Amino acid sequence: MSHDHDSHGGSDGSMKGRILWLSVGVAIFLLIGFALPTPDSVVQVVEKYGFAQKMISWHVAHDLQDAAHKTMVVLGIIPMAVIFFATEAIPIGLTGILMPLLAYFLHLLPMKSIGKSFAGDAPMFLLGVLAMGVAVVDVGLHKRLAAWLLGWTKGFYLPVFVLCISMAVVGSFISAHAMCAFMTPVMMAVYYGSVAANSKGGRVLHEPALAKFLLFSLCFALNVGGVGSPAAGGRNVIMMGFWSEYKVPMDFFTWMTYGLPIVPIMGFLVAVYMIFLFGRQIKTKDLTPGLAAIKEETRKMGKMTYSEYVTFGMLLLILALWIFGGEEMGLGGPALLALLIPVIFRTTEWRKILNGISWDAWFMYCGALTLGALLKESGAAMWLAQTFLEALSSVGMSKGFGLWVGMSGLSGLMTNFMSDAGTTALLGPIAIPMGLMTGVQGEPWAVGLAVAFATSFAHFLIVGTPNNAIVYGLGVYPDTGERVIHPVDFLKYGFVLWVICMLVVWIIGFLVIYNLVGFPDYILETATKAMQAGTVK
Repeated sequence: MSHDHDSHGGSDGSMKGRILWLSVGVAIFLLIGFALPTPDSVVQVVEKYGFAQKMISWHVAHDLQDAAHKTMVVLGIIPMAVIFFATEAIPIGLTGILMPLLAYFLHLLPMKSIGKSFAGDAPMFLLGVLAMGVAVVDVGLHKRLAAWLLGWTKGFYLPVFVLCISMAVVGSFISAHAMCAFMTPVMMAVYYGSVAANSKGGRVLHEPALAKFLLFSLCFALNVGGVGSPAAGGRNVIMMGFWSEYKVPMDFFTWMTYGLPIVPIMGFLVAVYMIFLFGRQIKTKDLTPGLAAIKEETRKMGKMTYSEYVTFGMLLLILALWIFGGEEMGLGGPALLALLIPVIFRTTEWRKILNGISWDAWFMYCGALTLGALLKESGAAMWLAQTFLEALSSVGMSKGFGLWVGMSGLSGLMTNFMSDAGTTALLGPIAIPMGLMTGVQGEPWAVGLAVAFATSFAHFLIVGTPNNAIVYGLGVYPDTGERVIHPVDFLKYGFVLWVICMLVVWIIGFLVIYNLVGFPDYILETATKAMQAGTVK
């Protein structure tokens, strides 16, 4: 079998490249964290917003200057982590482990808080989702899913457009992470059937460009679906909670009137962008053989087996618990059933689940959660936000369309470094009063939607969203088990799409939908009164 995968060069060149990026990352960390003087603006932020007092009470800082220095250390960790995650200077799982190690040894967070990044709801959720993908593939259910969802399509372009638009819309209402876990093996099955049909002489000639094309199309389409409804993610619910505190709540349907019209447009643009990006590289321009092969395999499988029924029932149960379980149950508890049910009902062996889980992706994501906690708790994220807002004011973007563009741009950038919910929780309390003080009609809904919408576009860093970690972890060639995607691929293919998505929100969202749908007349006055009366929590 031939596997013409793209590499980072020969082993010698690759080693030299890794040493170079390792040196660059460490040098930047030492420069920012320990060599440069602490700016007065950092000291002011950690003092004004209570970060210094909090760090002193946690016994991680002795005084104000020490707390500000810890913030500078965190600001130094950020570029180093990004370089390591993007270039694989060290394995991404080890980069993930490096984040809590630095937090421990540099005393940046309380000891009891650091471990939560590896044992909280989000890590357990991703662990369960990765196990879910293993179980689905093991019983062959992914082939039936492919036949059900894409079996009626033919050719190359129709399946791609159907995939991107349908996944974007579906991702607006049910867990995009779950769909990513279900569909990543489906994409690889379609891929393998297509290249196998094109190969001759009993050797499967792989096409990395086609494999990446299908996986990134799926991942990015599910990402953009996050703007469609409050059900798409906790970040949207968090923003709705902020509005309620200002006495201007928004209902589910109203959110959809602003967000859902953008979703199919973005799904369509994802397909166009991916075709433009990979079209010339792809030799197999017909997915029909892959789809037909899967349908034929599904036909030979006959009726659903006991293992498939159990696995499908498990998927429905977990999905129902995610939807109806509420905040008390969270996402992690239901997801962990994916490790328990297959073993208890003897559909998938325990050892096969352990071997099939991408521990690299899991450690990487847990480390990203630690990085997000460091950003939030040290005041580094607040300092970055305040610095950015001062820059907006200096160029006349302090209200209306300019404020919406600026805040969504900041939100979109930050969501690639920390969780979407964390980004919304950080920026919401800053953006809403800023919008109200401008007196622009539509505030605080307008600026709140701008912040929340942009948190769906975590396209260019592997740590930006569980979707990215899932396609990285589950996206392997069926015959060799080699990984299809490298972490740097997200930066290579995702950054331009991030820009496109931001432009769509700015033009179609802010200039078209905001004006066509409009905003209730009372929200600006009501929210302003609530702010002035001090009734906001």
